[in-house]
Amino acid sequence: MSNDGNWDLVIKPESRLIDIDFHEIWKYRTLLVMYVKRDIVTFYKQTILGPLWFFIQPLFTTLIFMVIFGGLAGISTNGLPQGLFYMAGILCWNYFADCLNRTSIVFKENQQVFGKVYFPRVLVPVSIIISNLVKFGIQFLLFAIVYVYYLVKGVSVHPNIGVLYFPVLIFIMAALSLGFGMIITALTTKYKDLVFLIQFAVQLWMYATPVIYPLSEAPDKYKMLILANPMTAVVETFKYGFLNQPSYNLLNLLYSFIFSIIILTLGILVFNKVEKGFMDTI
Repeated sequence: MSNDGNWDLVIKPESRLIDIDFHEIWKYRTLLVMYVKRDIVTFYKQTILGPLWFFIQPLFTTLIFMVIFGGLAGISTNGLPQGLFYMAGILCWNYFADCLNRTSIVFKENQQVFGKVYFPRVLVPVSIIISNLVKFGIQFLLFAIVYVYYLVKGVSVHPNIGVLYFPVLIFIMAALSLGFGMIITALTTKYKDLVFLIQFAVQLWMYATPVIYPLSEAPDKYKMLILANPMTAVVETFKYGFLNQPSYNLLNLLYSFIFSIIILTLGILVFNKVEKGFMDTI
C-alpha cells in the first residue's frame, strides 16, 4: 500500500471476457522471455545430440515420407522433388501441431504455478508460440539448405511472388494453434479425457491436410472436406511460394485467415472465462 492509502497493485478477475492487457504483458516481459528460453532448452536437455535434434527430427521424418509415401505408396508430388515437397509440408505442420499440442495442456501442466503465483496466464501459451517460432526458424534454415542443394543439382524449383505471404502464413498457423489450444486447455479443466485424445486427433488432422499429397491429387469426394481445413491453404500457399506448386487459391487463403481470427478470438474468450476459476475445478 502506498503512502496515500491506495494499493500499488490490485489483482482481480477481468471484467470483460475478451480482454488482453498488453501493458501488463509488457510489464511481465522478462517472465515471458524466461518461459521461451525454458521451452527451447528443455527440448534438448539431457540428450546426446542436443540442439541437433532441431535438424534431425524434420530430416528424418522427410526421409520416412519419401520411402513410405513417395516410394512404396507412389503418391504424386506434382513433379516436385520429394525431399522439398515433404519437407515443406512437414515444416508448416510441425509448427502448427507442436504449438497446438503444448498449448492444449497449459492449465494441466501449470496448475501448481497458477495456484501460487500471480502473472498474466496468457503469457504461457504465448511463450509456446514464440519458442516454437524459434524452432520453426531453425528448421526453415534446414529447408533452405535442402532447397539450395536441389538448385545446385539443376532441379527446376524457384520461388515466386507467393513468398510475400510468408508472414501471413505464420500468423495463421500461430493464431489457429493458439485459439484451438486455448479452447482445448480450458475444456480439459472439466473433461480430462481430452488430454488423451488431442494428440491422436492432431495426427488424423495431418492426413486431412495436403502434407504428404498435393491438393490436386485428393479424391473429389473428400476435396471439400480438405478445403474446409484451414491448414490446407497454409501448406498449399507455402508450397506455391517456395516451390511454385500451381494449386494456389487466394480465396482459400482468405478463408483460412478469417477462420484463424475467429478461432483466436473464441479461444481468448474461453481462456479468460475459465482462467477466473479454473483452480476450483481442475
